[in-house]
Formats: sequence, C-alpha cells, structure tokens
Amino acid sequence: MNHSKLKIAVLGTRGFPHIQGGVEAHCENLYPQLVEKGCEVIVFTRKPYVDINITEYKGVTLIPLPCLKNKFLETFLHTFIGIFAAKKFSPDILHIHAIGPSLFIPLARLFGLKVVMTHHGPDYQRKKWGILAKGILKLGELAGSKWANDIITISQTIADHIHAKYKRSVTIIPNGVVLPAILPGNNTLRKYALAKEKYILAVGRFVPEKGFHDLIVAFNKLTTANPHLLTEKWKLVIVGRADHEDKYSLDLKNKASQSSNIILTGFLTGEPLWELYSHAGLFVLPSYYEGLPIVLLEAMSYGLSCIASDIPANREVWLESDRFFKPGDVDAIALKIQGFIQRSLNEEQRKIQINTIAEKYNWETIAEMTLDVYRGTL
Repeated sequence: MNHSKLKIAVLGTRGFPHIQGGVEAHCENLYPQLVEKGCEVIVFTRKPYVDINITEYKGVTLIPLPCLKNKFLETFLHTFIGIFAAKKFSPDILHIHAIGPSLFIPLARLFGLKVVMTHHGPDYQRKKWGILAKGILKLGELAGSKWANDIITISQTIADHIHAKYKRSVTIIPNGVVLPAILPGNNTLRKYALAKEKYILAVGRFVPEKGFHDLIVAFNKLTTANPHLLTEKWKLVIVGRADHEDKYSLDLKNKASQSSNIILTGFLTGEPLWELYSHAGLFVLPSYYEGLPIVLLEAMSYGLSCIASDIPANREVWLESDRFFKPGDVDAIALKIQGFIQRSLNEEQRKIQINTIAEKYNWETIAEMTLDVYRGTL
C-alpha cells in the first residue's frame, strides 16, 4: 500500500471552517496539512453548525450529517450515524476526536475499521455535565482507550492519565498555532471603543469551566480599587458565546451588562479576532479545565503578555511560573492583572516567545507526526 495516499475519515468535530471550539480549530488546521501530504480526508460535520453549501475546504471533503442541536445528545447521535457513513467510504483510518464520540469505537472496530482516537482531555471534569453525562463520558474514555488501534493525546498530562489508568502507550501530539500577521487596522477597536494596549482580552466558550465569571468579578474589584484604570480607558473584552444558551451564559451576559467597561463581542473569527489579539494589553485565561489551550497558544504567538490559571494543561505551555494564579480565586486574578497590566513584553521577550511557540506548536510538524501514527496503525 502507498501510505502517502491514505484515505482518512474523521468524526468528533462539529465542523469547520470558522466554528467555535478547540477540537474544531484543531481539525481545521490539521487536515488541510494532511491533504497536502497526499491523504484523502473526509470529515463528517454536524448540519446545525455548518454551512451545508461548503462541501470542500482546502482539499478536505466535508459531509454534513443530521443531528439534534442538543448538548446532551448531539455528539452521540452524530457519531452513531457517522460510523455507518464512514463504513461506506471504506477508509484506511477512522480518526475520532474526543472521548464522547469514542463511546462508539467498539462499533467501528466491529465493522472492521481501524481507529485512531485523539484524547483532547477528560471532558467529564467540565462543570456543565451532570452525574449521568459524566458517567457516559467516562465510559467513552474507557471504550476508546480499550478499543482504539492507536491513541493520540494532546498533552503529557493526558498521556500520563491514559497510561496509568488503562496501561496503553500513546503518542503525544499537541495542538498547534498558525503564526499570525500583526494587524495594524483599527476597525474592530473603533467598533468597541477600545484603545490599543488598553484592554484585557479573554477568548472562549461561555461555559463554567472557562472561568469568565471569575474574571468579571476580578476586573470589577480591580477597577473599584484602582479607578485610574478606567480613566486610562482600560476595558475587559471577552470573545465567545455559548453553543447552547443556558442559565450560566445568560447570567454571564447579565453580569457583563452592568459595566460599560466589560465588552462581550460574541464569537469572532478572521480579521476582527486577529485585530483584538494584535493590540491587547494583557491576555487572561482563567479556566478550571483545559486539554491544551489553543487560545493561550494563539495569544502567545502574537507576543502578548499572558497570565493563566494554575492547572496542569496550562502549565505545559511555555509560560513563566509567576504568571499563574489559583483557579477560582478572584483576588489572585485581580492581583495578577494588576501586576502584569503595565508589564508588556519587550521586543526581545516577544521574539523569544513567538519563536518558541512557532517551533513547538507547528501544524506541519503536527501533521507529519499524525501521519506517522496512521502508518503505524496499518
């Protein structure tokens, strides 16, 4: 077999391009690289999230499948349907992302498919899930870890977990970033009345584990104690939205609406997001849970000064130890913001940070490592 012409089917992502989510960003960047390396790639997307008229993206075939837009059921129904759809294409490899969809890996193996699982993190640690959902996700992790032909994890922390719990060897292949162009434009800044390097930026879904509620409280505490920050036009900008509107996301919007200095932009992609990254004064990631945070890698690739919650996944990213704070501790977040808000990286520090991110989290290298896993599976 000519392994450079592998046919790869993909499940576990809502779809792409420009769909919110870490797995979505991962797939959007990985699979065009594999197409360039000679693979045929078919990605089964979820109809409610994608433009069904887009059937191809950078050489990747996109096939939308029906599913309910329901946070409890959509992943499982879509994957179940997707296994049957994938079987019809007779792929060399079925690549399943995340532990929820991995629940159906035994079914795929029963159909004779060779399966690679990418474990993006123990999703059952997310605060949004109840006892039943957490149990199902743990079962998905078990099914994938026991039945997948090969396992990829995006971090050392996840790899250690899989080895300790299931005695499986894994390949660690991290998320990546595309090195950005720093945008000089002001359109997005003008839209939200922002001054360059006078706003704190955070990016992510409106779910409890992202910790944006803590960030809002910390920002309000900080500006109450230091009113000069508001006279200097400092603002807090949070980019993102909820996939499924719920009490948490509505409460978050309500909290933000009580201050004219807190801006929720909704989900942004392309130039509006790049512009916000290009000119932020500080990037904050206050999450309780991450697999390997693409948004933090993106912020660092812009040469931004960054602070983050002290959790294992964030610790794996190249960041100085004094830039971490205890998750959920709003006083600690406020103190870190106060400490770093006037400490932009100098030009040498920016270059070192950007070069480190570019070398360690390069999508072309990540694609080659993934292809090596495929070849080893066959």
